[in-house]
Amino acid sequence: MSSRQITVLGECVADAFTESASASNELALRVLPGGGPANTAVALARLGTPARFLARLSGDVFGRLFRAHLEASGVDLSYAVAAAEPSTLAVAELDAKGQAAFSFHAQNTADWQWTAEELASVDLSETACLHTGSLALVREPGATVVEEFLAAVAPRATISIDPNVRPLLVHPEVYRGRLAYWCDLADILRLSEDDLELLLPGTPPEQACDTWHAAGVRLVVITLGADGALVSLDGERLRVPAVQTRVVDTVGAGDSFTAGLLHHLGAHGLLGGRLVGLALDDVAEACRFATRVAALTCSVAGPNPPWQNQLAQLAASGGA
Repeated sequence: MSSRQITVLGECVADAFTESASASNELALRVLPGGGPANTAVALARLGTPARFLARLSGDVFGRLFRAHLEASGVDLSYAVAAAEPSTLAVAELDAKGQAAFSFHAQNTADWQWTAEELASVDLSETACLHTGSLALVREPGATVVEEFLAAVAPRATISIDPNVRPLLVHPEVYRGRLAYWCDLADILRLSEDDLELLLPGTPPEQACDTWHAAGVRLVVITLGADGALVSLDGERLRVPAVQTRVVDTVGAGDSFTAGLLHHLGAHGLLGGRLVGLALDDVAEACRFATRVAALTCSVAGPNPPWQNQLAQLAASGGA
């Protein structure tokens, strides 16, 4: 089945990975296009979902890299804003398990400067789902504009949010202060166990789900790394196991999971409204697909989600 369009709103970030240099007083960096929302848009397009990306793209060297990467993956950039500000840079150091610790260079960069005028002209008549999150919802001056945009779109499209908490850029208290409102706006909340610990420290995942359901969101999915994912639909819950894979790094894995979840729901005609008729089995099937997408992302370096034919080849070979 074909999917209706999914629109993603948020940032592009130049992910600069540290590498060994030829001299002791040098630092070599390998720069890859990233940023949570951008990664999700790329993954959706590669899976075969018509994906539009609403971003403010700088004209600098990184912005040109972003644009080429997104277009090569089939992402629709027809409403992307050509921004005068510079691109955001994140320097990533990987630990022995492939987990990345980021430092950000994001002062006065393009991503957070949204105006109401820039979003007012966006045509969402063909959009079944609007996905956003990460820094777009917490960095001013654009955050309030983005929230108002979500509120306007919510009556006619499914709203999906991934908080993707970045404590080095925005204090978690800012996310906590806005999360109840996001849950009131959103139909789907996808977050990681690291996000959970920053948002509700020491809270069991099941209790957190109940808190967010009470605030209004119907579907909560908490990804738990190697332990898979916890799915909660209106308080009905189940666990979906992770797919075993050789981990190169985990950069972009959560973003790819989100894309796999939304792609599968959209391909089965389950997006486009308030998730009426959605059953727990539907979500479980979508999350099992999403774990395969995330596993393939972990098996390669950087935020490089798989293409649809790679998943098909893997399934045909009896793999994940």
